[in-house]
Order: sequence, then C-alpha cells, then structure tokens
Amino acid sequence: MNNNGKFVISLDFELYWGVRDKRTIDNYGKEIIAVYQVIPRLLSEFSRFNIKGTFATVGLLFAKDKNELLHYIPSEKPLYTDNNLSPYLYLDNFPIDKDFNKYHFCPDLIDLIQQTPGQEIATHTFSHYYCLEDGQVANHFREDLMLALEIAKQKAIEIKSIVFPRNQVKADYLQIVKELGLYSYRGNETKWFYQASNGEDNSLLKRALRLLDTYINLSGHNCSDIVEISKVQPYNIPSSRFLRPYSKKLKLLENLRLKRIIKSMTYAAKHNKVFHLWWHPHNFGANQEENFSFLEKILKHYSELNIKYNFESITMRALAEEILN
Repeated sequence: MNNNGKFVISLDFELYWGVRDKRTIDNYGKEIIAVYQVIPRLLSEFSRFNIKGTFATVGLLFAKDKNELLHYIPSEKPLYTDNNLSPYLYLDNFPIDKDFNKYHFCPDLIDLIQQTPGQEIATHTFSHYYCLEDGQVANHFREDLMLALEIAKQKAIEIKSIVFPRNQVKADYLQIVKELGLYSYRGNETKWFYQASNGEDNSLLKRALRLLDTYINLSGHNCSDIVEISKVQPYNIPSSRFLRPYSKKLKLLENLRLKRIIKSMTYAAKHNKVFHLWWHPHNFGANQEENFSFLEKILKHYSELNIKYNFESITMRALAEEILN
C-alpha cells in the first residue's frame, strides 16, 4: 500500500426509499427527481478531477418497476415496531405508473455509474434496512443483504462495501457482512453525538451539535489511521464529514463550512490519514448551482493536495483491497 493520505467519497443513493416514512412525494419529490440531473453531473465532476466515488445504492433501485421487484421480495420481512419504516407495506398500494417509478427505480442511472471508470457501486442494503430500529432481527438483515447482492449480480456488479442506512451500524451484524463477502463499511465519527442510534435516540441535542460541528470544530478532524482500519474485518472506513447541502438561511456561514472541510482534508494529506466525505445525491437536488460550486472548491483543493502530498482519491472497496493485499 502507498504510504499516503486517502480521500474517500461515499454517496447514499436511495431515491424515495430513504425518506418515504417522513415525507411524501408531494413535498420532497423535486429533490428526488432532480437526482436524474445530479448523478450525471457528479460523475462528470468526478471524472474531471479524477475522483473515485463509492455509490452505496439501495437494492430496490436496481429493479425497473414493481413487477420486477416482486421477484426479490424476502420470505421474511422486517417486523419494525414502527410499521411506517417497512417499504413492503408501502408496496401494497404502489401504483403501476412510469412517472411514479422514477421516484423509486433507476436502473439506467446505475448503468451510468457502472460505466464510468473508477466508480464503485456498493450497497445501502436491499430495502433501506434499519439495523437499530425496534422489531428487526439478524436473520431478516441477512436475507435483506443477500437480496441486495443478488439483484446487483444480475447487472454483473460484485458488491464489496456497505453503508448502513441512517448510519445505524450494529456491531452484531458485522459478522454477517463479513460472511457474505463484503470487505468494508462506513462507520461513524467517534464523538458521542455521532454514535449510531435509532430514531428515538437521535435527540434534538445530538442533531444540533452535529449541525454546529459543520461550521465550528467540535469533534476534531475525524481522520482515520489506515493501521487502525486494517486491524478488524470487515474494515471500518469511518465518516469524517457529512457534506451538508447549501442552505439559504445559513449562506453567511458558507465560508466556515468550506474551511471546516478543507482543513481536515489538509490534515489527512499531511499526516497520511483517511478523510471520508459523504452525502446523498438528492441533497444536491435543490440549489444545484450552489451545491456544485461548493463541491468544485473541495475537489480543486483535493487536486492541490494530490500534487503536493500525493493525497489519493480511492473507493471504499479499493482501500479495503489495498489493505488485504
């Protein structure tokens, strides 16, 4: 392995499956449908700056419509205490409508990612599975993950990395991840307000501190050491920073938000650490010009660090394979 810093970008690609329990298409649909513009533009920017991204994709998105999806329904569905978390109940009243399908299925976008050199398609579980919510159990998670691997295989995609929905990493389930042949996952930052939790434990205080940490250094650089990552399989490649979308209400703080990120990137490059940036493609759905302008500044800074310190853009899978080799 090259003894230099690593720049990891992962994207939680979920369309409507990750937000359906909180919002309706009527009030969130514009951001979701804009993904059809955002993904090609992201891939273009990644190619321009030689960025290798990991697109953690919900398995449901691989289907072309509800009829195809029904071939992959698990024999045992997750029994969340909160029924609204289950996509399978939602499917019971799912209309057969091509326009509606765009909010839920996107095999063409997956093909585009697959055809773009240097990009990784990882899994975000099959059903956007919530590992820490009450009612779900290990054997349901195992079947869900197996379905994610199976539907990806139909596109000749070999999945080797996972991003847990809502970052609900459950330590007991990592053995299942390993048994099914996955190398790596995205863990959380170490500060207590970033630790994995279910919906009930995700308090207003935690959310407020995470928001403040976007602009002011409360939690540190959150850069990880490759030696530490390499100690346990599957390899935890933890988050360093969530790339929050542009906010008109907070636009006066944009410079602070940028400095917070590039300072940590510089720290990783100088000290041969891993900096892991992540977001959802639909986060760029609104205010696209502002969001892409901000991303361009980050990627330009990456290019400078690449020249000066040999800071390397790498996918989660490629980093894990370097460690394995």
